[in-house]
Amino acid sequence: MTAIFLINLARSTERLANSQRQLAAHGLSFERIDAIDGAMLTQTQKEINYSPSLNTQKYHYPLSAGQIGCYLSHRKAWQTIVDRKLDYAIVLEDDFILDSSIDSAIKNIEQLPLAWQLIKLSAYQNRTRTIAYQIPLQFEQRLVIHKKLMTGCCASAISYQGAKQLLAATKTFARPVDCDLQHIWETQVAGYSLLPYPFSQDCEQVSDIKSRSNAREKKSFITRKGQQITSAVNNHFATAAFIAQTKRALPTTPKCKKGAAAPFYS
Repeated sequence: MTAIFLINLARSTERLANSQRQLAAHGLSFERIDAIDGAMLTQTQKEINYSPSLNTQKYHYPLSAGQIGCYLSHRKAWQTIVDRKLDYAIVLEDDFILDSSIDSAIKNIEQLPLAWQLIKLSAYQNRTRTIAYQIPLQFEQRLVIHKKLMTGCCASAISYQGAKQLLAATKTFARPVDCDLQHIWETQVAGYSLLPYPFSQDCEQVSDIKSRSNAREKKSFITRKGQQITSAVNNHFATAAFIAQTKRALPTTPKCKKGAAAPFYS
């Protein structure tokens, strides 16, 4: 069975029960990952992986205790994938809404004939973004490369190699976890999205583990804008390389509509 890990704080019992009800309705079992409460960490514990000095160089405000705890919780899930040598696992936060397409999504993921590291199964606040390349799958689903990887970590599929590389690349971090995942030229982990998403984020719930700091020490407009421009340029070339790599990996790519490959399912 597909390994499913649910990141959940010990005190968030209602979220746990709601997650369990939704997954059970589709015959899916899961394992709870005890989320790390950043508010309970000492500064020394936070800085084992979080670097305030690197944060001043790479991000526009210091991460809150909740954001640090969220990042560490995802690293805990990635470590579990590696420790158990799982082919892949679905990693969830406990504010998801599950769609009936989850069964089709799992079938498609398990039949993909190309190596992958990360597949987004939801997007932050259910946002959309321009698609750069897409591959039709079964059940009217698509494997998509966005012009920039979607933010949010509500639901993702992560392979063994993806988890191993992410752990190595984020041993020291300075940005929120979903923002770091967008920096694919740094992590060397590029991500797809599976559309339509089988999970959506419950925007009525406020996150327990990644609340932002009330007081942000914002950088100057010029400094932040320079970071955004540099990121946009790096992302453009990294995404183009990822698309080219995907095309080379496909069993066959007869010409179809612009920006799409032929279906590779049987």
